[in-house]
Amino acid sequence: MNSMAQPKQAHVTTRRLLDMKQNGEKISVLTAYDYTMARILDRAGIDVILVGDSASNVFSGHNTTLPITVEEIIYHAKAVVKGVQSESSRAMVVVDMPFMSYQISGDEALRNAGKIMKEHECDALKMEGGRVIADSVKRITDVGIPVMGHLGLMPQSIYKYGSYRVRAQDESEAEQLIEDARILEESGAFAVVLEKIPTALAREVTRSLTIPTIGIGAGVECDGQVLVINDILGLNREFHPRFVRQYADLNSLVENAVKQYVQDVRSRSFPSPDESY
Repeated sequence: MNSMAQPKQAHVTTRRLLDMKQNGEKISVLTAYDYTMARILDRAGIDVILVGDSASNVFSGHNTTLPITVEEIIYHAKAVVKGVQSESSRAMVVVDMPFMSYQISGDEALRNAGKIMKEHECDALKMEGGRVIADSVKRITDVGIPVMGHLGLMPQSIYKYGSYRVRAQDESEAEQLIEDARILEESGAFAVVLEKIPTALAREVTRSLTIPTIGIGAGVECDGQVLVINDILGLNREFHPRFVRQYADLNSLVENAVKQYVQDVRSRSFPSPDESY
């Protein structure tokens, strides 16, 4: 029996992320939407699990993130939190606030933030926007709920943009993004996601903030990186953006496994005597 058991790693907190930025340690973030995947990610040593509103696309087949509801995001969050708690409980769990759950008013934003936090034991929430949501971010953080911001390409505003092209390439939009990042930090955000913006701009924002930046399609200069788990596992054959690195081809692996199962059932080779009672 091995008496040299590995010490349990401490749960990642907002303080830990700030320390990682100050120490030059990169922060790893991936999405998860269910218990099984959350267990795997936590066991593998991921720093932060994002229960993304991308579940609207990945799990429900919608074209955008807009349709997902507060109740649906809570359902996914509960499963992810249970998965993390069943393993090392190391990973920090951040939950997206769905479209129109915080844009109507500060009161509505605070009410929905409280509802999401009370329904499970996640660590923080994520909201898209800059100065427009600053008051809501402050109100939410003032009552003790940590908030991660999100700037650049904001999927909840995709109909406003009209495309998924790179944002803040012109000087005026870049200046606004820099100012929005500063405002989010002053409003109490503990980190900010920078999505699909030029590397040079992401570098400037990262160096100007005390809080960590998490990039997605924003270059290597951010303090951390986030991707959708289904994308890096190659589960979606139709989605191949430039900023995604595919680490496996599970689409083919799963399809081939199912084909073999179908063949075994039809040929009566499954179940075998050893697989029967």
